[in-house]
Amino acid sequence: MDLGLEERVALVMGASRGLGRAIAAALAREGANVAIASRSTEKLEEAAGEIGARATPLAADAGDLDRLAALPAEVAEKLGPVEILVINAGGPPLGGALDHELDEWELAYRSLVLAPRVLTGAVVPGMRQRGWGRIVNVGSSSTREPIRGLNLSNSHRMAAVGFLKTLASEVASDGITVNTVATGRFGTQRLADNAGSLEAAEDAARREVPAARLGRPEEYGDLVAFLCSERAAYITGAVIPIDGGMLHSAF
Repeated sequence: MDLGLEERVALVMGASRGLGRAIAAALAREGANVAIASRSTEKLEEAAGEIGARATPLAADAGDLDRLAALPAEVAEKLGPVEILVINAGGPPLGGALDHELDEWELAYRSLVLAPRVLTGAVVPGMRQRGWGRIVNVGSSSTREPIRGLNLSNSHRMAAVGFLKTLASEVASDGITVNTVATGRFGTQRLADNAGSLEAAEDAARREVPAARLGRPEEYGDLVAFLCSERAAYITGAVIPIDGGMLHSAF
């Protein structure tokens, strides 16, 4: 299937490992030129080497809003205007509703709510002028069903979805789609850290996930690549689960 992504310019945040790297690799396989961003220059260089010539590493911290505001212009200088934006800020610390101090709430707000606002504010005007754009937010199934022990993620990811659904309705007639992927359990280092080990996460998935396994990052990347494609032009404002059947809610 031709996704119509040849020579499109993408910016993928949090792309040095895990789901971000898988998304960048999927877009590159479809012919997009991909700027990959995260905090670690070393890990970015490693990821770029694995993805190939279509990947351009650019260091940026999701909590540094000034850096994020300037990042799309830097991508434009190197590759061309950003046509595809993948928002992926990672996850804040674990904890219950009252377990975090206010400074931790503020840090999570910067990376999960303000960062998407800054990035979209920088790329949407150009997308509108060109009449085409794709924005995909790497979210969580917690926006449908809050997850015990993930209070900061539950709270702030819901706020991000509210913002992005509002944006989706405002830019749909400009040829821009805005979607969130409600992420379930995938075989990443972050999940391994939270579970104690990847083996423990896999064992839990066999018991708790209807598909009886963890998702593969490559499967996630393929879904995001489709949402960024010409074929997905009529999908916008959606929160799309990819979780092996874990969500029990009807909507």
